[in-house]
Amino acid sequence: MRKIIVLLLFCSISVFAQIDRVEPPFWYAGMHNPELQIIFYGKSIAQNEVSVSNNIVIKEVKKTENPNYLFVTIDTKNVTAQDFTFSFSKNKKVVFTKKYSLKQRRENSASRKSYDASDVVYLIMSDRFANGNPKNDSDKSVTEKANRTISGGRHGGDIAGMIQHLDYIKELGATAIWPTPLCEDNDATYSYHTYAQSDVYKIDPRFGTNEEYLQLSSELHKRDMKLIMDYVTNHWGAEHWMMKDLPTYEWFHQFPGYAQTNYRMTTQFDTNASQIDAKMCMDGWFVKSMPDLNQSNPLVLKYLIQNAIWWIEYANLDGFRVDTYSYNDKKGIAEWTKAITDEYPNFNIVGEVWMHDQAQIAYWQKDSKIAEIQGYNSHLPSVMDFTLNDAMGKVFNEDNGAWNAGMINVYENFTNDFLYPNVNNLLTFVENHDTNRFNEIYQKDLSKYKMAMTLLATVRGIPQIYYGSEIGMAGNKDKEGDGAIRQDFPGGWPGDTNNAFTKAGRTAEQQQFFDFSSKLFNWRKSNDVVHFGKMKHYLPENNVYVYFRYTDSKSVMVVINNSKESKTFSTNRFQESISNYKTGNEVITGQDIDLEKDITIGGKSALILELK
Repeated sequence: MRKIIVLLLFCSISVFAQIDRVEPPFWYAGMHNPELQIIFYGKSIAQNEVSVSNNIVIKEVKKTENPNYLFVTIDTKNVTAQDFTFSFSKNKKVVFTKKYSLKQRRENSASRKSYDASDVVYLIMSDRFANGNPKNDSDKSVTEKANRTISGGRHGGDIAGMIQHLDYIKELGATAIWPTPLCEDNDATYSYHTYAQSDVYKIDPRFGTNEEYLQLSSELHKRDMKLIMDYVTNHWGAEHWMMKDLPTYEWFHQFPGYAQTNYRMTTQFDTNASQIDAKMCMDGWFVKSMPDLNQSNPLVLKYLIQNAIWWIEYANLDGFRVDTYSYNDKKGIAEWTKAITDEYPNFNIVGEVWMHDQAQIAYWQKDSKIAEIQGYNSHLPSVMDFTLNDAMGKVFNEDNGAWNAGMINVYENFTNDFLYPNVNNLLTFVENHDTNRFNEIYQKDLSKYKMAMTLLATVRGIPQIYYGSEIGMAGNKDKEGDGAIRQDFPGGWPGDTNNAFTKAGRTAEQQQFFDFSSKLFNWRKSNDVVHFGKMKHYLPENNVYVYFRYTDSKSVMVVINNSKESKTFSTNRFQESISNYKTGNEVITGQDIDLEKDITIGGKSALILELK
């Protein structure tokens, strides 16, 4: 009897011993694209022949020079949600099997609504927002442990902390959150930013679990809020499990080994660029710890497409922000983007295209007429308005209204809107996790913050605010490094003496920032005239900028006085926009202003007038 038990135990172990990983770990029935490429990974697995049960059709079995990988493509067309079994045979004998699942999709999954200009996006540095579960700060499965005293170390922010403070974010008036990447990053140090991922199917255990990420999505949706995943297509981390055992030499760009990008994204469309410069931008590694993925390899591209779709389905996502979008293989990233939006026609994806010229940024937006000249279409719905960010980082210190200073630079930014195929689908921001904090640049000057937030809330596009700005957080990246702009949110850690998540815990200064931000963004939440209305603006005079957002039935007049002195001006110049409206109700103060008389506005201040 004992021999039988030992034999059965040995057989049971051998059934699964040769498969270490299966990716995707499961899939969904009824997808627009019925082809599914499954990676089976295990010692010498490619020496086996593979078959599958339940009349599932295997379309292709791909082997590479690495015998530890099998890429098996099946056809899921007309296959309902079910479990089936892959069998791996050698010499016509089954040596082990693996069960696989097709799960049922959520109802109306393909037509899910995404984020758009009606939203306000709250950007969270995931490790620095709130530590909701101190027990997961360090985990035995990953190398770097928590140490809050190190600026570039793990501090313990996690998904539980986000969930616990969703009501705070909603009170602020934000309707969507964008946490920096949450998948595992097993770098030995400086892993907190998580842009060097080591497993893209697994939430980093220091942030929580896959199930907690799904819970975050669910809790947001209960509050009528949205979840945007920060997705990285350009690179992984040097500790990624595939980097330890390459599926194929060409999975990552090699020279051989490492070569750094030149960061010159203009080479991707410059008609005069040399091939070597374009190649080094696109194929070079972002940094030495981030191997550059080769999206021109069909196996890699399929892997990235399926991983993105898997997360959308699994976590019920509402959109993507894609890191370093314009560093990817141009053709490959366009195919990736189109595959996602073919599967989800309403799904919004914003790409980080960090450039300083509107034409160059516009090149990367879907259906760009500029890119069409070269026969290129990125299919990318949204891009980030870095030129507006550039302007807002300096204009509020330009007080004298010289012809080339102050609000004229904001005005000129919008004169180039004709370059964009969809101007409403630009992500607008005054700062993010890679830039100096606005309140550092302007030394926590509340009046300048109010002007900037007024602009952000009332111009075209999707406004994004960075965690902590709403309470006046500052930090100088140039002097103190990235940790200075990614500080812990006060009150997010047990024992914090200042809890800015609550009114009772905020300082008087923090409360001033929060009160204004909350009133402004909650007003914006229900005003479609600033979501999708048209814009008409007037040349700034004496550093005073006036513009209107309007529809057929509603109009909002915005006045920003960037001068230190009060200004009085006649409304006659704006009659084509004021038309038959007689008064304007100021959104923040509630004051009624007579539009048939001159308007006086204080120095370094803004008015938002709902016209009546």
